[in-house]
Amino acid sequence: MRLTHLPVRVWDAPIRLFHWGIVLLLATSWVTQHYDWMQLHFLSGYTMLAALLFRFVWGLIGSDTARFARFLRHPMAALRHLAALARRHPDTEIGHNAAGGWMVLAMLLLLAVQVGTGLCSNDEISVEGPLAHVVGDHWSNWLSHIHAVNFRLIEAAIVLHLLAIAVYRLLGHDLVRPMITGHKRLPATLPAPRLASPRLALLVFAIAGAAVAVFVRALGG
Repeated sequence: MRLTHLPVRVWDAPIRLFHWGIVLLLATSWVTQHYDWMQLHFLSGYTMLAALLFRFVWGLIGSDTARFARFLRHPMAALRHLAALARRHPDTEIGHNAAGGWMVLAMLLLLAVQVGTGLCSNDEISVEGPLAHVVGDHWSNWLSHIHAVNFRLIEAAIVLHLLAIAVYRLLGHDLVRPMITGHKRLPATLPAPRLASPRLALLVFAIAGAAVAVFVRALGG
């Protein structure tokens, strides 16, 4: 019997805005570093820090599909998911699949390392992060190196992410459209996820942004 599929809202607006906002911020960070527009580079980094603080909190109290407890499954589940890809099963995942969940966590951790090392880094000439003087020259120089190496890891993760999207698309799983529209066609028998209030998301982001602003101001950044 053919199952009835209905459009189901699986991604809330805060998660979608975070996703595409990170894409924009990464592009901004690369361009501003490449052209030595360091004031804008720092602004991009501070904005990313606020976004990451929001995302980690939203992963605890936000919508079902945003919560780490919902999409981080046992690593063996991720391996079984990847092993079954070639069988071309229909896409019935409400949120991140078992492998995608770990990819999300890895990217968030890479971004956190990038922002953290950026706060402590320097260019050995005239520009330094607001925490460079706190950690001292030796650690600042070492963290500046990590900052550069970690961005290469982020680039590799982006390439892997894009390849995964392409492979899933060939298998009939469209991962991009739901992240744009928020909706996905799923069997009518599947329960829709609980989506948290966008007002709560706005409050969380406002608090995160205010915390970063106070932090930067206190350090004279």
